[in-house]
Amino acid sequence: MKRSGNAKRPSIATLAPVMKYGTCNEMFEGWDLERQFRFIAETGYQGVELAPFTIAKSVADVPAGERRRIAQLAHASGVEVIGLHWLLVGPEGLYITDPDQAVRRRTVDYLKELMRFCVDVEGKVLVFGSPKQRNLQEGVSREQARSWLIDGFQEALDVAEQVGVTLCLEPLPPPDCNFITTTAEAIDVIDAIKHPRLRLILDVKSMFGEQTLTGVPIPDIVRRVAPYVEHVQANDANLGYPGSGEIDFVPIFKALRDVGYGGYVSVEVFDFKPGPETIARKSIDYMKQCYAAAGGT
Repeated sequence: MKRSGNAKRPSIATLAPVMKYGTCNEMFEGWDLERQFRFIAETGYQGVELAPFTIAKSVADVPAGERRRIAQLAHASGVEVIGLHWLLVGPEGLYITDPDQAVRRRTVDYLKELMRFCVDVEGKVLVFGSPKQRNLQEGVSREQARSWLIDGFQEALDVAEQVGVTLCLEPLPPPDCNFITTTAEAIDVIDAIKHPRLRLILDVKSMFGEQTLTGVPIPDIVRRVAPYVEHVQANDANLGYPGSGEIDFVPIFKALRDVGYGGYVSVEVFDFKPGPETIARKSIDYMKQCYAAAGGT
């Protein structure tokens, strides 16, 4: 299909349902970036999602030349940098809902720096999960935490708009998190801010947790929230790779195709024991099989 050079990015409802596969990089511990990117491309992935703590304790310490090198390595290897996740693991002491205003100030400032780093390595999305940096602390009400989160996001989103990246809020159900645990709660924040650079990320393990909480099946969650979705992460309820546990991805991929999702599905696992090569290969093989079974080509 021919497109105008100044055409705006289409919404999720109008995107052609073509799946793109990515994987997160933190499971490749001990591998240099060139080896990571080359293996990821050779395995069949189109994109890589970077955890900033695998690059440096603070991305503020990563010089411009190294940022350019990361982008160039990805290009040379044939993969796209999707963006960043696990945003607030380091440096220590960050907390978006901390009662201490100085802590919140440092956290918002670092979120802005992450946005600048993201665009420098040619990424486009930042996944805001970071449960240990947003959980409700003792004595902090849900309403107060929501207000602090909204204030912080509103400020940081000015930078997101300037540099052209999108912040994606991730619902995280218990036991991982006690604040913004469902897609409905995430959308409540997104609707309150009403900024085009704030969107929703869906994580399969988290949607399984939401299904357990609410009784709404994962495919129905996907269809309900489709207009808000910018990014998807793939894993299983057992913390392992797609296909390693009980979650059937065929109806999930069918729902993503039905709503016209044309973005990345990025593998994010928490159990690294099988090893990165096994995880990467088995994940993409399983996802391709499920995508084909869901009617994709």
